[in-house]
Formats: sequence, C-alpha cells, structure tokens
Amino acid sequence: MEKNLDYYMNLPWTLVEGEDLDFEGKPYKYIMIEEIPSFCFCAKTIEKARENYKIQLRLTLTVMLESGEHILEPGEELDEPDWENLCP
Repeated sequence: MEKNLDYYMNLPWTLVEGEDLDFEGKPYKYIMIEEIPSFCFCAKTIEKARENYKIQLRLTLTVMLESGEHILEPGEELDEPDWENLCP
C-alpha cells in the first residue's frame, strides 16, 4: 500500500482536545494530535475546531511528506534514543 496523503488523512489519529486562554485572557479551544507533536489547531469553539482541523492536518502532512520526515502512525512506537551511549 502506498503511503500517500490520502492514506495519512484517513488514519485514526489520537486527538487531544483542550481549552486555553489567549494573550488577552479570552478562552479558545484547541485540537492537538498526539502522534504529531507540532500539530495544534485553534478555534473559538470546539465545534469549529473539530470541523476545520483537517484543513491544517492536510497542510502539515503535505509538508512532512515533501520533506521526507517520518510520520508516526497511530499505534506505532517511537524509537527511544540510546541514552546510555548519548549521555555517558
């Protein structure tokens, strides 16, 4: 199976939803994807965030694919560095 943009867009990503305050102290909602630490989509309501986060996900995945970056898939274990050899 070819792992192209459509493949990645249809994976069962682990969504993390939350709320925070902007610089003016106003609340906003966000959606993060556990497998893509750099991904965060913000909106005024969680409904808008759920409705629109895939637009940003498509852009993020496109950049990752074009740059040859490894995309951690749901359920895939991240290889831990060998800390004993890195930090003797």
